[in-house]
Amino acid sequence: MTSDETPTPPEGFDLGALLKARGGERYALQNRYLNPQLNRMLHTIGFDKVYERGSGPYLYDTEGNEYLDMLAGFGVIALGRNHPVVRQALHEVLDLELADLVRFTCEPLPGLLAEQLLSYTPHLDRVFFGNSGTEAVETALKFARFATGKPRILYCEHAFHGLTTGSLSVNGESGFRDGFAPLLPDTAIPFGDLAALDRELRRGDVAALIVEPIQGKTVHATPPGYLGAAQALLHKHKALLIADEVQTGIGRTGDFFAYQNEPGVEPDLVCAAKALSGGYIPVGATLGKEWIFAKVYSSMDRVLVHSASFGSNAQAMAAGLATLRVIEDEDIVANARRVGDSLREQLAALTDRYELLSEVRGRGLMIGIEFGRPRSLRLRTSWAALQAARVGLFAQMVVVALMHRHRILTQVSGDNLEVIKLIPSLTIGEREVDLFVSAFTDILDDAHRGTGLMSDFGRVLIKQAVANRS
Repeated sequence: MTSDETPTPPEGFDLGALLKARGGERYALQNRYLNPQLNRMLHTIGFDKVYERGSGPYLYDTEGNEYLDMLAGFGVIALGRNHPVVRQALHEVLDLELADLVRFTCEPLPGLLAEQLLSYTPHLDRVFFGNSGTEAVETALKFARFATGKPRILYCEHAFHGLTTGSLSVNGESGFRDGFAPLLPDTAIPFGDLAALDRELRRGDVAALIVEPIQGKTVHATPPGYLGAAQALLHKHKALLIADEVQTGIGRTGDFFAYQNEPGVEPDLVCAAKALSGGYIPVGATLGKEWIFAKVYSSMDRVLVHSASFGSNAQAMAAGLATLRVIEDEDIVANARRVGDSLREQLAALTDRYELLSEVRGRGLMIGIEFGRPRSLRLRTSWAALQAARVGLFAQMVVVALMHRHRILTQVSGDNLEVIKLIPSLTIGEREVDLFVSAFTDILDDAHRGTGLMSDFGRVLIKQAVANRS
């Protein structure tokens, strides 16, 4: 074959035919070869749907039923499913047949994506590309330790920064850490507590504080002025501020990065991922200051001292570039702010109407709905029974009801929390707001009338248990 001939497709592999033949085995395959507890959980709560396709903020099952997705793959599907611009970019990069991942060359796409990303953070200078949010965090931890020459990282209680060993060492939830010790000797401090930060910094061995501007598990934002004050304290003690924007970044909270909501805050390192992928190709990015990168990559001998085999691959870079283009062309950040404000305000207005609804908080399209102990004796009795069974059970009941009654996909924000987190596609509009608020109001009406919600939840569990035995 000459160089200008188009190769014929290989014989013997037809992806569509494979999925048609064996797609119905999806849950059996999961149970046999992957994590069986996922299978068990989905069957138990009746979330074992078969989605045939996705478009924008919606999923469609084999019967053509439409589901509103308010989870968006935990924030990955920020532009909605199968956005045509990102999809086209991936087709193009494959058709170009680039000489990708040569390792001993410099390709243009990583530099172009870095240039675009840094335009949103003019105080930062360089980017390292990995493959995920936890890799972005691992990079920041390594760079902070090396640049400062100090060993210890501070993190906040209830924080979530990833599940690989380094990022797990700064994970504030014991449920994720249990059984994986020994971890790195890092230290948890209360979220938003400047006195605790100052106390630890005075020990002189702190390399950095890593913090989510809005915590992914609890959806609590840092107190006003906290990031700026923390930054000043850290720099006073020659330590760094790391902003973990893996979930909050790329427009989620109504700013490109969530830390930008507080004037004057300029983190030394910023971690990004999830939304940067366009919902297609895993990508992580660690943005940092020139002097930090200069210390890590201080000579040719250290050129590969930190690298990632699939980092900066052409497909991921193309997806990132296309995503940033869509964010600008479709005014995604402003839409997240506008629609998020509308959704949050309508939900917050319900707190006076429903005593089980404790608080609605968040920013942009990252919203936490927290339930709490009701005032009336009748409701307190049911609430106490659920709390005795398992903290977080009421929130899970609401999640199940939203799915089974209204075909709306949500999930609790964390284990043993009475909080539902909404992180939908940043492209949703008032139609989706109306759908969610109407459905949520229906569920809370039922919850406040008596035991209907609990009865429905019980019926779902019984039905699923019977189906699993058959």
